[in-house]
Amino acid sequence: MSEKPVATPLRTDPRTFAVRAASLVGQLILPIIVGGFAILDEGDFDDVIVYFLPLVVVGVGFNLLFAYLRWSRLTYTVGAADIRVDSGVLSRSARSVPYERIQDVSLEQKLLPRLFGLVEVKFETGAGGGDDLKLAYVPESEGERLRELARNRREGIAAEPVDGASAALPEESARLLFAMSPKRVVTFGLFEFSLAVVAVAAGLAQQFDFILPFEVWDWRAWREQLAGPEQWLAGLGFLAQFVGAIIAVGSLALIGVLTGVIRTVLREWNFRLERTDKGLRRRRGLLTRTDLVMPVHRVQALRIKTGFLRRLFGWHTLKVVSLASDSGSANHEAVPFAQMDEIAPVVGETGFALPGPDVAWTRAAPAYRIDNFLMGFAILLVVAGIAGALGRWELALLPPIIGGVWIGLHEYLSWRWSRHALDARQLYSRRGWFAPSLAIGSRRKLQSTDIVRHPLARLRGYADLHFGLAGGRLCMRGLALADARCIRDSVLDSMAEQDFSEIVDGAPREA
Repeated sequence: MSEKPVATPLRTDPRTFAVRAASLVGQLILPIIVGGFAILDEGDFDDVIVYFLPLVVVGVGFNLLFAYLRWSRLTYTVGAADIRVDSGVLSRSARSVPYERIQDVSLEQKLLPRLFGLVEVKFETGAGGGDDLKLAYVPESEGERLRELARNRREGIAAEPVDGASAALPEESARLLFAMSPKRVVTFGLFEFSLAVVAVAAGLAQQFDFILPFEVWDWRAWREQLAGPEQWLAGLGFLAQFVGAIIAVGSLALIGVLTGVIRTVLREWNFRLERTDKGLRRRRGLLTRTDLVMPVHRVQALRIKTGFLRRLFGWHTLKVVSLASDSGSANHEAVPFAQMDEIAPVVGETGFALPGPDVAWTRAAPAYRIDNFLMGFAILLVVAGIAGALGRWELALLPPIIGGVWIGLHEYLSWRWSRHALDARQLYSRRGWFAPSLAIGSRRKLQSTDIVRHPLARLRGYADLHFGLAGGRLCMRGLALADARCIRDSVLDSMAEQDFSEIVDGAPREA
């Protein structure tokens, strides 16, 4: 009996050492600068030359040596049944992932690897987190070869030998479904308003407050600085000071807008979604370029979301719920920022359909909304009682009045906007009035369906309906009990019709 050929362990590209060394040295720059300034504050220049510079040289040399050892001790083996990665300098570890567990293979290029023409290969298992296997870094051609090989072997298609010899891959046919121009990306960034950078800037200012001639958190000092010579701003009266406050708030808003635009440009630049033989291929990124393929037959549900401001201009986001993960989430962004007429063709490519005018929508049970209002109002009464016991009667009156009106308005609008529906192939769940979302699930691709009722729901006759997906969960909340049982039975009948011998990669194939 002939023995199977033994796969040869392969090393990543030698340029990986240069990338890791540059990254490690870059991480040392800030500590070196801070340490140098600290020594100069407490000593003299001779101390820097005699003591600090040798430590810097030793530290950089140690990191370069460690980067080389880490590269030389990492190998990967493309076997007949799995992919194995052995790594570790002091302590060795070996991880292998069978091909049948690999849900997808994505390629990622950060800035430094991209300059060297290298990619990081991520073998996604669907579990996310530390269960995914990563291989950094290999040439782009090798990354494409590994992705094609893993997919073919998972599907039982013969592939090239396991000795790692690179072969030219056939050009995959691709049809463009959606792309974002630079103008569209910048417009998207305007809606990604963020003030997180303000908090970061404030933290940095507190750490480096020795650069400023006054205390950073002293508002009087800021007022004096803004007032200028002879306190001219204070002399202009209350109106001028009010205008100054508006300018300050506008400056913070401008920082938030610029931050949103920059983050969006870095993430979404040159966004392209294509239909290939393997599924939906998404490529995006300015500094970090990602290349992800979402197999269509493994798409289990769709989510269409928007925001309060985006809805006014007709902008929406389309996400697909798949078995694989996208940055730790089961929801892949297929179309991040588009009008509904641009989203509709992509929805059709996934085998799903948007709800038509003949879909019969049903609202949640009125008792569900009333109970939500009463429970929220009860919490406000408790807060008011505590404030009254402490003698703060103004605080005891405001929460029930203002909070009660807000909760009542919220529940009424949620009752008006949130709906659910069921047709012959799909189920729909619309939620929210401020930032509405629509979830579309395939009745045949659901994993389970559960009726959930807490004590108050059992008393009042309504229930939540949870549908299990391998890549997430879909819920219908506050259904009348009769409606929940009817939908559950209909979905179970659809699931029973599925021939599970036709399962492909853990997902039922549509008839």
